[in-house]
Amino acid sequence: MTPPAVAIIIPHYNDAIRLARCLDALAPQLRDGVEAIVVDNNSSEPPEVPAPFRLVIETRKGAAHARNRGMAETTADRFFFIDSDCLPDPDWVEVGLEVCTKADLVGGKVSVFDETAPPRSGPEAFETVFAFDFKRYIEKQGFSGSGNLLTHRAVFDAIGGFHAGLSEDYDWCQRARAAGFTLVYAPELRVGHPSRSDWPALRTKWRRVTLESFGLLGSGWRDRLRWTLRALAMPLSILLHMPRVLRADALTPQERWRALGTLVRQRITRMGWMLRLAIGREI
Repeated sequence: MTPPAVAIIIPHYNDAIRLARCLDALAPQLRDGVEAIVVDNNSSEPPEVPAPFRLVIETRKGAAHARNRGMAETTADRFFFIDSDCLPDPDWVEVGLEVCTKADLVGGKVSVFDETAPPRSGPEAFETVFAFDFKRYIEKQGFSGSGNLLTHRAVFDAIGGFHAGLSEDYDWCQRARAAGFTLVYAPELRVGHPSRSDWPALRTKWRRVTLESFGLLGSGWRDRLRWTLRALAMPLSILLHMPRVLRADALTPQERWRALGTLVRQRITRMGWMLRLAIGREI
């Protein structure tokens, strides 16, 4: 076997069915020089991982620790990150090998798909419109989500790994760019991600995102003031984003109304969380 030049690193926690779907899609794409490592975050029941995939257990919870552990477990120079609930395109590895030298960090496209029969629920319709705009993340905000991200070892050697307890993708990409590494968007590098099908799942996602964003906040009063103003602007953002829902060709008229209801609920809920955090309360 050729020593690995590329390691596909797949964090996992208590989602064996989606992991199996991801591995089934990746298995035909593996070749000499490409290895794939599943890093389990100490799930209640360890997943079944068939050869040639490798299983590693990381007892510290959090995808940041899992990704760092995966990097430490391989001698490969390049890392292809994908999340266990993502579904890679049939040519994801081939395209990754073609585009990984375009920049030090290469983020791809993440599309949303539904795991339930139509019509879409409010959360599914909301995610169809608003989830995973990696092009905007990369070109406007300067970071890529690590559910579809390529990079190489020199970046980790220079800036260290992902930091747990905050918005780890944003933090890591910002540190990389501050150190002079480059980031580009490659739309041909594609994976799918299931939409959240109900309010509890969507609420869990946005509670985590809110806490991680708060973790990036500085300790000064100006930082706390900006955070509070962002919270108070949440109702205004409903009006600003309503046209995106109403113009969404992927949604039926019924689904647009459901998405609008979820948009209102999500923004008002986030405002409450953010204000609680601003005054030192838990959410």
